[in-house]
Amino acid sequence: MGDARGRLLALIRETAVVRGRVTLSSGAEADYYVDLRRITLHHEAAPLVGRVMLDLVDGRGLSPDAVGGLTMGADPVAAAMLHAASAQGRPLDAFVVRKQGKAHGLQRQIEGPAVEGRAVVAVEDTMTTGGSVMTAVEALRAHGAQVLAVAVLVDRDTGARERIEAEGLDYLAVFTKDELGLDDGPAAGAGTGEPARPTL
Repeated sequence: MGDARGRLLALIRETAVVRGRVTLSSGAEADYYVDLRRITLHHEAAPLVGRVMLDLVDGRGLSPDAVGGLTMGADPVAAAMLHAASAQGRPLDAFVVRKQGKAHGLQRQIEGPAVEGRAVVAVEDTMTTGGSVMTAVEALRAHGAQVLAVAVLVDRDTGARERIEAEGLDYLAVFTKDELGLDDGPAAGAGTGEPARPTL
């Protein structure tokens, strides 16, 4: 994983970390913003995301049948992992969790292959409090899935780990904010909450 991880870290630092004053949707201000959609939807970085996230899960000895999370931050992460597994000849499905079921059609909250009775890992690009991923975990459990762990690309160290582990789940992260060279300024930004007004 070393080469892929190192290159991905470089791409995140170069591409996703936006310096400058940013007003977040909460109203708080930050000196930087981490936009991981610039990574998970990037032609070079996305395949690396799949490889390092899959290696992260493998490193804990987990063998999920499927991966996914709350739309939309988790969607490209899960898709990247699906393709990385396929390249290795391994079966791994992906799924998308809506905040609530659709009011028409099949009225599904979880899109993709069925998760009932299957082992899954809930994924995200980054997390602040863990609220979004726990919404996904609750939906997965309600639909009969066995949630093995939560895995994230960048851990912001702002309480998500504690919340996830309090639910009895393993919390796996590829990178910490320290590895990204980010300081502990007040209310530092992250890609799961869009900035309301960037002042870059």
